[in-house]
Amino acid sequence: MKLSEVQEILRADVLYGADKLDREVMSACGSDFMSDVLAYVKNQALLLTGLVNPQVIRTADMMDMKCIAFVRGKKPDDSVLALAQERDIVVMCTPMRMYDACGKLYIKGLRGEV
Repeated sequence: MKLSEVQEILRADVLYGADKLDREVMSACGSDFMSDVLAYVKNQALLLTGLVNPQVIRTADMMDMKCIAFVRGKKPDDSVLALAQERDIVVMCTPMRMYDACGKLYIKGLRGEV
């Protein structure tokens, strides 16, 4: 699924990487526990989370994730966005709850495993 489609489905604002929405993700993960992300996520994934700290960016980078979508209207501060830019990870935020966001993406064909 292209990130432009993710943005549309989630009604998300792109905070970094609006020029990179042609990238594709093959799976998604919704978690506020970065240990779960490290244990279960494969590359080329989208991370949905409510955490807005630098560790989220570092975890996504380690797992070769292409995009982070912050849920529940959460917005990271400038230092987190700068780290995402440095690591070239697209950042979005959506007003949706994680459950709803994951469900909408699942219905549209984005699964948790490849």
